[in-house]
Amino acid sequence: MMEMNENTPEKQEGQKEEKSSLMEKIQQLGQTNVPQLSQDSKIHCLTIVGQIEGHVQLPPHNKTTKYEHLIPQLVAIEQNPKIEGLMVILNTVGGDVEAGLAISEMITSLSKPTVSIVLGGGHSIGVPIAVSCDYSFIAESATMTIHPIRLTGLVIGVPQTFEYLDKMQERVINFVTRHSNIQEDVFKELMFAKGNLTRDIGTNVVGADAVESGLINEVGGLGAAMKKLNELIDLKKEQNEGMIQ
Repeated sequence: MMEMNENTPEKQEGQKEEKSSLMEKIQQLGQTNVPQLSQDSKIHCLTIVGQIEGHVQLPPHNKTTKYEHLIPQLVAIEQNPKIEGLMVILNTVGGDVEAGLAISEMITSLSKPTVSIVLGGGHSIGVPIAVSCDYSFIAESATMTIHPIRLTGLVIGVPQTFEYLDKMQERVINFVTRHSNIQEDVFKELMFAKGNLTRDIGTNVVGADAVESGLINEVGGLGAAMKKLNELIDLKKEQNEGMIQ
């Protein structure tokens, strides 16, 4: 009786797929053993890193978070009944103002509990994204840079241009003050402070200072943020059960 060849076409094909998958993990993450989230996980983690890319594509060497990738994710999170909470992790230098505001508005309009945590930095337009969640954390060593709206490239030097900039700035100020505990005059004072940043105006707020000003709710790391999100999820369940009864 003839023995079957161990290297059947099916087995060879499976080995090739496994090898290509392994190579892909090495190229993307620099490691082979990629930990997988449980299929039963009720929390989705959304990371916003580098520069927030808007309507203009940034150079390939820039680390970017593309808003056209985040918006479909947020829609899917809202639609997926298995996801009960959203964790937003920020380490961003800012970026496109309108793209950042669009992401912020989508996060704040989610019907599910949301918690944000600023690690490293949540600068510029990252500030509205950080405060858009139900509860916000900042690492002790993390910073948030608050400064006026800036434009790069050719600007038409007419009064209408400056009026447009002023209105765009008001949109950011209104959003931040509406979704955090900071007072408008305090936020503007931080935004227009002179001498705090080298060759510029604005303020670099570190950890506990962000909490003291009312911008962020609490100083804490990933463990504290995850605990708070689970508390908000449980509270949401209790409220829904009470409404059903």
